[in-house]
Amino acid sequence: MTGFRRGEGGRARWLTRFAELPLALRVLFLASFVNRAGMFVFPLLAVYLVRGEGLSPGEAGLLISIGSTGLLVGSLLSGPLCDLRGRRTALLTALLLNAAGYLGLAVLDGPPWTYAGLLFIALVGMGMFSPASNTLVADLTTPEQRPFAYTVSYVGNNLGMGVGPLLGGVAAAYSYHVMFAGNILVGLACAAMIVIWVPHDRRTRTGGPRAKDRATSLGHGHVLLIVLVSFFYVAPLIGLEYALPLAVTTVLDESAGLVGAVYTINSVVVVSLGLLMEKRISAYGTKPLLLVAGLLWSLGLAVIAFAFSLPAILLSTVVWTLGEIIVSVVVPTYIADHVNERRVGSFMALNGFVLGLARLVVPVGLGVLWTAHGHGPVFLTLLAAPLLGMAVFALLRVRPSAAPAAPVPEPPAAPAEPHGAPRAAN
Repeated sequence: MTGFRRGEGGRARWLTRFAELPLALRVLFLASFVNRAGMFVFPLLAVYLVRGEGLSPGEAGLLISIGSTGLLVGSLLSGPLCDLRGRRTALLTALLLNAAGYLGLAVLDGPPWTYAGLLFIALVGMGMFSPASNTLVADLTTPEQRPFAYTVSYVGNNLGMGVGPLLGGVAAAYSYHVMFAGNILVGLACAAMIVIWVPHDRRTRTGGPRAKDRATSLGHGHVLLIVLVSFFYVAPLIGLEYALPLAVTTVLDESAGLVGAVYTINSVVVVSLGLLMEKRISAYGTKPLLLVAGLLWSLGLAVIAFAFSLPAILLSTVVWTLGEIIVSVVVPTYIADHVNERRVGSFMALNGFVLGLARLVVPVGLGVLWTAHGHGPVFLTLLAAPLLGMAVFALLRVRPSAAPAAPVPEPPAAPAEPHGAPRAAN
């Protein structure tokens, strides 16, 4: 009974903290979850091009690779668009481009290159959304709220990604047109939610010149290094997306259905432990957290590399997912805490670009390595990535978070605070 009360108390605290976030962010998190859950097309795109459009697997793979450069372009465009036109405009543009690209794929019947062009448009939208979302979170939260807000966003996105492929598979089994229509309608519904409940940018003047001086003194080049080095923690995630399905179905000769078990374990760990870990994340500095994340990634990949088997793969998923959670929360929080407000959008876009770059180069490189030497060197290479990342992060001089550095009088000076006090009282 005592444990039950504690569980209820923990949930009540999380709900209270969630309710204290601005309404615009709560709507954004809901829209992000719905949008992710409605991403029916992308996981099944290769199947659609081969079975629905009659392309060969090689042609489908080439077109998807070309179209996926849209993720990189979208990430790069997101920052300037956030800065020039605002965060809401960037979010709406992302959703509308995604819908337009998928609409073209669903209704147009042209030469193969048109599929690559339309997919490029759709994925430009997909690449723009996450950096713009992370930038809006940075705008509307205090330093104390940011780890919790980014954790909620990350958990919601993963929950949506767990639901989306399942719903997409059901829709595709009925009709590919239903699959595309569902994706498009969900995206437009999310755009409507943002139009109604997310206001035009209210740039938080958090400390005015003080915030600008602090960002300048810390140096944006230092934040740039943190974001770029995080590539070594992102690369294993993309590498596992490529290598694990092949390993399970070809090396272990198991059913493709077991691949889904890996993604299910990943989603369950994120959803069940993400908010619990957020309390621990808030209590430690950035460098220790990044080193712990690298250690968890390394331990998880070592299990696969040196004890390759289906149980090892499933066990390792639990371990490396914990490292994934830490990096996904710590890096955007660090950007929001240490970058000048006017450049947060650009650095969030760069963070998205690192992920897009990994998606572009990691599968190609691992594919060449697998073809030449088999699966063993592939997993050893993935293991080397977080080890190298840990070594570099250990050498970097990571700055303290913005929360302890902020002077006590600042919250009453911020314009959003007077509105926040009555809301907390209610």
